[in-house]
Amino acid sequence: MRYEVDFLIVGSGIAGLSYALKVAPYGKVCILTKGEASEGSTRYAQGGIAAVMYDSDSFDKHIHDTLVAGDGICDREVVEMTIREAPDRIRELVQYGVNFDLDRSGDRFDLHREGGHSEFRILHHKDNTGAEIERGLLEAVRRHPNIELKERQFAIDIITQHHLGQRVTKHTPNIECYGVYALDCDTNRIDTYLAKVTLLATGGMGNVYSTTTTPIISTGDGVAMVHRARGVLKDMEFMQFHPTSLYNPAEKPAFLITEAMRGAGAILKDRDGKEFMQKYDSRLSLAPRDIVARAIDNEMKLSGKDYLYLDARGIGRDGLINGFPTIYAKCLELGINITKDMIPIRPAAHYQCGGIAVNREGESSIHNLYAAGECSCTGLHGGNRLASNSLLEAVVYAHNAAQSSIARINQNTQNNQIPDWNAEGMVLNEEMVLITQTKKELQEIMWNYVGIVRSDLRLRRAFDRLNLIFRETEDLYNRSVLTEPLSELRNLIACSYLTIKMAMARRKNVGLHYSLDLIDDSAKD
Repeated sequence: MRYEVDFLIVGSGIAGLSYALKVAPYGKVCILTKGEASEGSTRYAQGGIAAVMYDSDSFDKHIHDTLVAGDGICDREVVEMTIREAPDRIRELVQYGVNFDLDRSGDRFDLHREGGHSEFRILHHKDNTGAEIERGLLEAVRRHPNIELKERQFAIDIITQHHLGQRVTKHTPNIECYGVYALDCDTNRIDTYLAKVTLLATGGMGNVYSTTTTPIISTGDGVAMVHRARGVLKDMEFMQFHPTSLYNPAEKPAFLITEAMRGAGAILKDRDGKEFMQKYDSRLSLAPRDIVARAIDNEMKLSGKDYLYLDARGIGRDGLINGFPTIYAKCLELGINITKDMIPIRPAAHYQCGGIAVNREGESSIHNLYAAGECSCTGLHGGNRLASNSLLEAVVYAHNAAQSSIARINQNTQNNQIPDWNAEGMVLNEEMVLITQTKKELQEIMWNYVGIVRSDLRLRRAFDRLNLIFRETEDLYNRSVLTEPLSELRNLIACSYLTIKMAMARRKNVGLHYSLDLIDDSAKD
């Protein structure tokens, strides 16, 4: 099947949905999402969205906190733009129907504080902020007559001049995006979607690692598609590991214990119930995530234990039950009463700070292709994302991308010369074990060799192992009918390759990239 739209969006999280609502008055909009519309990283975001809303805080403080957390390699102009836009974007979310918690007066937002923040500036809805944002935006999208939302549609590749028979390399000038090929997961048919403007809002790649807080659909699809289309990618070595996921090896994805809990007074402790963060940073349990994650990783290695503890008992029963009801209920299911018991935690892959390189309008190096949210790299996060800046970045860049897209939509035309997907000669692969086992092997390689702490030897070993996996998987791809699991595996391999290559090229320890063989380039003073 062939479809033609004005605006094509891949992904249905905060970035994709807010962009859709902004461009919908100017043309026909289609949103493709590979699972259920509400399933994605936005839904799982617990802590909140950072913004300066009152005079007790300031833009300069938020800017400073972001630059410090980013370890000196943020794009300062991007940081300033994003943070100064934040209040307007928050007010728009409220207009769309998103509810943030208010204080006792009912006139002001109730604000949390998280690691790396010098002030209370985190807007939230209990401890399920992302789910509330997703609900509000999704309801607004479903009401809009110009927006078509199609679930279980898995984007496979960006359509460029390559599909017109032209040779496209990373040196090819003026690569253009004409839309995407997408797999209908219900019919196994690969359809052609042509668009004047395309936005990738495909989320992150947490599932390159064996332990992650990200949903199982976070397989780096947007990043991998841009890589295959020879677009520019940046800073893939900076994978953020959340310090505190709930230790429960049988559960995937790992359940997140929000940083807001530490902001409310929870304290990290070792297996003997002793505090340890004083050995690593003067900010103790509220140090930035890269420092806390490495500290926990080191303590686990020193003790030989699989987990440590987060002690939230000091918050008090009412504060825990009313402020963190989702976490309280989840832990209670596992027999952990957090009003009396410490919470077993360990780090987990959580957020990619790098991705598709975009300008301030959210446009990638490929013309008419935009990216927003976790799949993009704007320069805001630098070497390490400040807590709760991710939802903010997504909504700011969705806005900027929408304004840019609207300005050019009448200048762009459809390219009707694009051929349909050619699957002639392919056979259905019935050996799923080839895919599932390779995926497990890949995730263990990345966790053990390209994780929180790295070394030259570990990276080289990962690269060599990955090369074999890549050749085996490409051989399978070249003779098989394309399926969602096979396509996801190829995307995970591409993202792993980019992460390893960029980690090898980074010759100083900075932000989330920490190697035992490199010198420290910390700028956290």
